[in-house]
Amino acid sequence: MNSSTRQVFKKTPKNSRLVEQEEQRNDIGFGTKLTDAQARLVNQDGSFNIVHANASLWDQLNVYNRLITMSWSHFFGWVLLAYLIANTLFAGIYMLAGAGTLEGMDDDSIYGPFWKCFFFSSQTLTTVGYGHISPNSFLTSCISAFESMVGLLAFALATGLLYGRFSRPVAHIRFSKHAVLAPYLDVNAWMFRIINTRPNQLINLEITVSLSRVETNAEGTLSRKYYNLHLERNKVAFFPANWTLVHAITESSPLYGLTSEDLKKTDTEFLISFQALDDTFVQGVHRRFSYRHDEVRWGYKFRPMYDGAQTGRVLLDLDKLDDIEEVPLN
Repeated sequence: MNSSTRQVFKKTPKNSRLVEQEEQRNDIGFGTKLTDAQARLVNQDGSFNIVHANASLWDQLNVYNRLITMSWSHFFGWVLLAYLIANTLFAGIYMLAGAGTLEGMDDDSIYGPFWKCFFFSSQTLTTVGYGHISPNSFLTSCISAFESMVGLLAFALATGLLYGRFSRPVAHIRFSKHAVLAPYLDVNAWMFRIINTRPNQLINLEITVSLSRVETNAEGTLSRKYYNLHLERNKVAFFPANWTLVHAITESSPLYGLTSEDLKKTDTEFLISFQALDDTFVQGVHRRFSYRHDEVRWGYKFRPMYDGAQTGRVLLDLDKLDDIEEVPLN
């Protein structure tokens, strides 16, 4: 360590007020520089609204994660596309090797040599091997042997992906389309509602809500601040019905005294994190969600979702999750 470095360390105060303030600052992972008034932090599908630039091609593809998390229709679409591409590629290779190197290519059929090679490739790739067409040369025997190995590996990967998709616990939680600002006891409260759309049981639920907004700091520059919103109840043991989350707007609330215009000016966003234990898989599940300032309805409350008068059991109507009615605020 040189003398200049020792001199700098010697002049640094033992306790820095600015350092202590920074260490105590709330930050849920987005930092303070995201001050663009048009940027949403968390999309309503739970993904983060951040795109990585200059990442490697393999990191951008992220093949396994995409195949595990994409929708079933997209997954089967990609599997079918890969199957067609592989068979088309090997059919072309067999055509280049010569149609005469495959036994049974000269029979009277309604389709031409390419389609004969294509279907022979599909039989070889899946190891079905009907035997109607077979290789009769060393070259095509090597090609078909290699294709059989590719097919075994490919279907093993597809089977693993299918198992991974079926065995991965997912929280099928629906959030209300809007949050509301409604009367609550003798004050007003910010609320939203959730429901588990599947009949599986979720236990030990916990929800945290953070408020994010752009403020002007002491230096006169814009920075994004984060505040934890205290909920009336943020944990429950069971989740058989709907759950309305309530943040009472008291004097200690970061929403106290604010209007809808204030939320718009500060680009306010409510960031929600949901965690629970899936009783079927005995594994943790989670969801993310957010409401922006323009997705909060002022002077509305949620209507009840249940009615057990006719059946003798509690009937929960999921179509009523977003039902609200206008009420005067306190």
